[in-house]
Amino acid sequence: MQYSVFITGAAQGIGAEIARLFHQKGFRVGIYDINEQQAQTLAQELGENAKAGYLDVSNDQQWQIALQEFQHWAGELNILINNAGILYSGAFEQTSIQSHQRTMDINIKGVLNGCHTAFPYLKNASFARVINLSSASAIYGQADLASYSANKFAVRGLTEALDVEWQKYNIRVLDVMPLFVKTDMIKNMDAASIQNIGVDLTPTDVAKQVFNLALQKNHLLLPTHTPVGMKSKLMYQLSSISPQFLNRLSNLLLSRQNKSF
Repeated sequence: MQYSVFITGAAQGIGAEIARLFHQKGFRVGIYDINEQQAQTLAQELGENAKAGYLDVSNDQQWQIALQEFQHWAGELNILINNAGILYSGAFEQTSIQSHQRTMDINIKGVLNGCHTAFPYLKNASFARVINLSSASAIYGQADLASYSANKFAVRGLTEALDVEWQKYNIRVLDVMPLFVKTDMIKNMDAASIQNIGVDLTPTDVAKQVFNLALQKNHLLLPTHTPVGMKSKLMYQLSSISPQFLNRLSNLLLSRQNKSF
């Protein structure tokens, strides 16, 4: 059987690499993005098993239209990948409230809308899985990335809750937690942690991890959270065993940039 995958924010960056990999492996791929023209260009590049469409993930009515359209084209929805996201960096108080609210609309409401709207399609599918793009910023709140980090904590919590709730429907809900990835999102990022930690991951690294999680059939062996990259894995493991004051101290040091604390 040919499975299908619906990807948000799929016109570029991590989403586009996920789309390319799944298409290469024989999936029917939905490439949905607020930048429909770029999404259509990628779909044309990939060929007949790719379909593009417009989707503002913060709008639940657009989700309903997009998923109904995709279901009609693909036959069923097997894998939902909530990838769409934005980032504002810099001091919390110097970032406009409108920017903070926009991250909430896309990074949290987008995932909520996607999971809620996709549920009836996933419930009736022969095989179903949800993979959310979380972040290493959901391990401990990151200075100068406050609202983005808060968004990813919300995604982490929603993933954990639904992974338990939807087990009775044989739907696993998982997330991946990469550190900084070489995409346009991090260009000119105003946060000391990116200079102190560095950028080692590529969109391909994240896409490969997402694909591996999508294909594993043994539900019992699948972790709910999967850090991507050695640095993320180390941070994730250390945070679970070290005391809170040490986690806070580590993050103070990572965010230090000629500041006194």
